Amino acid sequence: MRKIILCLVLLLYPSLALAGDSPRVLAVIAHPDDEGGFAATLYAVAHHLHGTVDLVLVTDGSGGFKYSTLAEPIYGLKLTDETVAREYLPSIRRQELIASGKIIGINQFFFLDQHDEKYTTDVDEIRKGSTWNIDTTRSQLEDILKRGNYDFIIGLAPRPDTHAHHSTATMLALEAREVLLPEKRPVALATTIWAPEYQVKAQQLGLKDYPITAVSGDKPIAEFDRTTPFGYDKKLNYKIIADWVIAAHKSQGTMQLFAGKGEREQFWYFKENPLGGKQKTLKLFASIREHLYK
Repeated sequence: MRKIILCLVLLLYPSLALAGDSPRVLAVIAHPDDEGGFAATLYAVAHHLHGTVDLVLVTDGSGGFKYSTLAEPIYGLKLTDETVAREYLPSIRRQELIASGKIIGINQFFFLDQHDEKYTTDVDEIRKGSTWNIDTTRSQLEDILKRGNYDFIIGLAPRPDTHAHHSTATMLALEAREVLLPEKRPVALATTIWAPEYQVKAQQLGLKDYPITAVSGDKPIAEFDRTTPFGYDKKLNYKIIADWVIAAHKSQGTMQLFAGKGEREQFWYFKENPLGGKQKTLKLFASIREHLYK
């Protein structure tokens, strides 16, 4: 009987069969360097599971100029000058993201080029203002999801105390997913970083005015432990991947201060996920653990 039920579930929801076997993952981020929040997991999907990892970058990254002092001699530009940065940072940061993507194993990039105006925690400033074209961005995400046949969407966790660009990018991906038939919708996961000095609780996640951002449970559904040792004398671990990704973003000075920090990539389960999504997620991370470097 169990076998019959399982066969029926897989017939109705065929993407469940893909979760641990060459999965297809779409990462949606607001800025070049946001992929650092789940770099080791994406690396594992691409290299250990031989899955497909695509990435959507929503903004042009032109607002990240305040801490670019050390990158000025590298690029030969006064990047801390806003006028210069607005002109040149988009192409510089795109190339930095592509370099990061080579480390992670990104298959395809999608650049949506919305304006990266400034830091704000007010999601409504982005959604109801003129900084981003929300309808166009959502429509582009819908097209990407329709074509991509993804098993998972991964984004930074929407939170009232974080950059509204991060929250809005993930929220738009959740909204865009609604255009798909229920059985075709990828499982969406919200990411946070765990460190001894910095831990996020479930009650800090989600935006009360946007129920679509609510997460399920009081702890993450899955984690990737970057400190997992491997290699000769077990001297290596996956924090190296995260550090390499950080180093790729040389225009982002304060980003470099995160090198060596962040022990775990945590994945929270959105309440409005499709049927069978929890099992699919657990299968994915079980497969990742099984295939890690030894």
